[in-house]
Amino acid sequence: MEGREGLRRHVASGPQPKLVNAQLEQLPQLLNQGAEALGFRGDVWTTARVAEVIKREFGVQYHPAHCSRILRAIKYSVQKPIQRDEAEISRWKDERWPALKKRPKRKNAPSSL
Repeated sequence: MEGREGLRRHVASGPQPKLVNAQLEQLPQLLNQGAEALGFRGDVWTTARVAEVIKREFGVQYHPAHCSRILRAIKYSVQKPIQRDEAEISRWKDERWPALKKRPKRKNAPSSL
């Protein structure tokens, strides 16, 4: 464009997305299979795991931080990896917590007025 038309403001288009719409539509189907079905330990999706799946399935590399934007775009939520060992938690509460709770008072603690 030249002349006045060339000087008008226009919105920059930005970079082209690495994943095409068809791939974005396939991503929820892949994630719905579960993390363990795709070779991960524990059935939790993290952004790092989603980045790995995108790389494996589509040959496109994304930083894990950017995958949270992709997940929001496809209406998916990021999950925090929590793998609890209830027996270990119970043992810790029974054995370790009482010892921590019964701390001796400090000798040089300021006295109350």
